[in-house]
Amino acid sequence: MSRIWKLTLYTSRRINLAAAGRNYTNSLCTRYQISRQQARLYHLTADSVVLQPTMAQREEFISRFEEVVQPLFQKSDPGLAPITKRLREILEYNTVGGKLNRGCAVVHTAQLLGCNDTFNAHVLGWCVEILQGFLLVADDIMDKSEMRRGQPCWYKKVGLTAINDAFLLESTVFELLKTHLGKEKCYLKCLELFLDVTRKTEFGQALDIDVESLDFTAYTMERYNSIVINKTAYYSFYLPVALAMHLAGRDSEMELKIAEKILIRIGHYFQVQDDYLDCYGDPSVIGKVGTDIQEKKCSWLFLTALKLVSEDDRKILLENYGKDDTACVMKVKDLYKKYELREKYLDFSAVTYTSICEDIADNKSGLPSEIFQDFLDKIHKRSK
Repeated sequence: MSRIWKLTLYTSRRINLAAAGRNYTNSLCTRYQISRQQARLYHLTADSVVLQPTMAQREEFISRFEEVVQPLFQKSDPGLAPITKRLREILEYNTVGGKLNRGCAVVHTAQLLGCNDTFNAHVLGWCVEILQGFLLVADDIMDKSEMRRGQPCWYKKVGLTAINDAFLLESTVFELLKTHLGKEKCYLKCLELFLDVTRKTEFGQALDIDVESLDFTAYTMERYNSIVINKTAYYSFYLPVALAMHLAGRDSEMELKIAEKILIRIGHYFQVQDDYLDCYGDPSVIGKVGTDIQEKKCSWLFLTALKLVSEDDRKILLENYGKDDTACVMKVKDLYKKYELREKYLDFSAVTYTSICEDIADNKSGLPSEIFQDFLDKIHKRSK
């Protein structure tokens, strides 16, 4: 079957959404003052919409939370009761309120693979969400962020004790993993996967932090890719799917390698979207105020601008980027507008989505292509 025909099959699955898509295309033209052709490129001719977990899936996932975490509070040392009570508050504040895409993806992928162990799929899903909570609490402290998921960052609420709270969240992942899956055949593989992905994520974070102390000659697309792949792609995209594959016993070396290749590409796309939304997203929608410019982040927008600006504008860009000053931020954003960074992103989004769809269509692992296509559609054209 040709790649074009396979892609046609994917598109036909969503053709009934074309009318809604055309309305979305029109709204893009009005909102961003771009041509219909450009908007249609971004929207991929209006045949694809974001597929978030359904309300029923999300409610089912949340309903399992108490059952999953209850053992943490049943066998705790009585002398640790005050901290155990605090742990529940930490968990509920930093894990339950998110989009839960990663956790739900574990459950959904396990179902697609024919796995009937629904409870342990939810356990693994919540372990991913708790790992996410740990990483975000720490990241917000390092980035000095104000808001997360529409509420004050945890450290803004409790102070720097949030550092130890992040450690509590991390240890909770491995405690729950041992408690619920300790006797399962897949336990060691899942444990090693969590350890490996956590290490990669922490190395990616270190790369991200380190670059901010360097001069702009260190800001390269190669370094950006290393940061993105390690900091975001592995834990957000590969981890949920690989956990489900281990649970379902569909984890041959070939299957894992093909899944990794596709999912890392999706993760890279996701981070570029994040960079875009940090600058252009609505804070009331994304739940935080973007600070990449002030924090001198090695972002896709900045690196793309560096390739486009004139020598005079390059001087303005470098003089103002990385300064926590409203006037400096506006000068950077003015240059982004001048060199049409919004439109450059829309082009990138359309081309990348199509290219990843081709990779999915060429998938020879025997794994259901829906695993990858649904994951891609969950993030495509997202607004937060």
